Amino acid sequence: MSTRNQNEYLHKAAIYDLLAKYYKYIDPNMHVMYYHKHLRNLNKAVQLMRSYPAPMSTPNSFPSMIRFLHASPELKAVDIYLNGSRVLRDFDYKNNSSHMQLQPGKYQVDIYPAGDSVSTVISKKIALEPGRIYTAAIAGTANKLQLLIFEDHPQTPVGETKARFIHLSPDAPAVDIAGMNGDILFPNIPYKQASTYLALTPMTISLEAKIANTKNTVLTIPDVKLQPNNAYTIISVGSAKGEPPLEVLLLQG
Repeated sequence: MSTRNQNEYLHKAAIYDLLAKYYKYIDPNMHVMYYHKHLRNLNKAVQLMRSYPAPMSTPNSFPSMIRFLHASPELKAVDIYLNGSRVLRDFDYKNNSSHMQLQPGKYQVDIYPAGDSVSTVISKKIALEPGRIYTAAIAGTANKLQLLIFEDHPQTPVGETKARFIHLSPDAPAVDIAGMNGDILFPNIPYKQASTYLALTPMTISLEAKIANTKNTVLTIPDVKLQPNNAYTIISVGSAKGEPPLEVLLLQG
């Protein structure tokens, strides 16, 4: 019963994802509405995965999910291949994909400059565990590119929200993320690292990124909307010392 319901939620999530993509450049309000529906159904499927573990005889029966994020300011648009098949084309800086459903297992990720399938900028093997959800982030400077893998936990208790922070600005020091009242939410997060998720009351909050253990604010993050029944990832990108400037991306999940 749980497997059937899980598959129904995954099917709905896939349909809403397609609708969100269709409306992305036509009607932003419809895009947001369908993307929220996509995430809600994905969250429900994940909750069922966690509640009803796969039987020992079928350890790979639950699918994996992965999305990609382009967070390298020095890298132009790329094409991304999984096991030799292109899954993303002209994927540019600050873009993120929807979560893709894949069979658990090992995958070869090859990333090329857009339109060029000769020389990779990143080539890496990754392992996807059953029932797990991931974000794969392209990060680093042009001469030190990396694909960083973070596990996502988008499920939340009904009516609640939560958030985490990932530091992907290659020339910025470790930071504290604090509220405008000075309370530190995510302390001392260095480059390439993620905080744990923090349970929060749904709200709109303004934040500050400070050099860790100081009062030196390097970035103000106004009006972050944290809605109930959603998880969020706050990601710093860009350059602390040059261009493009330091800024944050807010992803759901």
